[in-house]
Amino acid sequence: MSAPAVPSPPTPRAAVAALPGYVAGRRASSSETAALASNESHEPPLPEVLAAIAAQAGRVNRYPDMAAVELRAALARHVGLEPDRIAVGAGSVSVLQQVITAFCDAGDEVVFAWRSFEAYPILAAVAGARAVRVPLLADESHDLPGMLAAITGRTRVVLLCSPNNPTGVPLSTDQVRSFLAAVPAGVLVVLDEAYVEYTADPAGTGSLALLAEHPNLCLLRTLSKAYGLAGLRVGYAIAGAGVAEALRRTAVPFGVSGVAQAAAIAALGARAVVQERAGRVVAERTRLVRAIRDHGWETPDTTANFIWLRAGDDLLAELMAAFDEADILVRGYAGDGVRISIADPASNDLVLAVLAARDRFGAQR
Repeated sequence: MSAPAVPSPPTPRAAVAALPGYVAGRRASSSETAALASNESHEPPLPEVLAAIAAQAGRVNRYPDMAAVELRAALARHVGLEPDRIAVGAGSVSVLQQVITAFCDAGDEVVFAWRSFEAYPILAAVAGARAVRVPLLADESHDLPGMLAAITGRTRVVLLCSPNNPTGVPLSTDQVRSFLAAVPAGVLVVLDEAYVEYTADPAGTGSLALLAEHPNLCLLRTLSKAYGLAGLRVGYAIAGAGVAEALRRTAVPFGVSGVAQAAAIAALGARAVVQERAGRVVAERTRLVRAIRDHGWETPDTTANFIWLRAGDDLLAELMAAFDEADILVRGYAGDGVRISIADPASNDLVLAVLAARDRFGAQR
């Protein structure tokens, strides 16, 4: 007698089955490893943050404030706007998912530069939207005319990443203003400013001014980088009240924990220290870029907390092997290049030691 047939398990949607897995930066295996694959703060948590976490630890049996009223008020003060223009989520990538969920139906289009943040095409596909990639220019910057040409009647969201991850190249306020003037009013333009604290405009005053001029603009920011909360996941959007309300409606309930909310409020209160820490990253960035170029490598003028080396597959393989041999974790992007996060001077010196031995790299740079 034959065994009964085993029923087939449920299958995911075709769009989900086709998704590439999000590739996070590799984690260090020991304290000796220079962990430069993830764009996170290499400074210890702020004392104010640790105190806030400890104070909230005894309340983890309670649900957090789903509306994040105190946190949104603190963020509103931080940027000089009203709380109804703020939406929060578990990191800026979660807020971006809220954006796409709120504004995209199946078959709609999301336009962005490529290469850029790896989550962009994944989030579009999960929503059933079509990801429209516009290649970067030769200088690693956004091709804004090309992005405008890519907008169709199905385009609902355009993503600008400034400074761009992983190349580090920024967009100026004037560039964004000109771009917005040419975008149809019904298309939401999201300016992803995850690294704004490391730029020449660390408060983002230029982009904040654009909000008053263009109601179809949404700014995306995070406390994961300069504010050192990567492990607690707090991101936020700044937009018109109607857009922000749509993002709050599409948020996962209780997505930002009470511990994370308290830590974020404490971190925002230590803005001066955060700016000082970001200044140290900027100083190291200047030193690194100059030294890397002195060693014969080409790297763009980054305004983020990382540097970028363009590399085809052969050179990429050689670079990754060299960094692995030196116990340095960096982020490789197949066919495109290597992103190296900026850390403490000693770790950065290890990077320079690898790149100084350029004669070992036989592949064409």
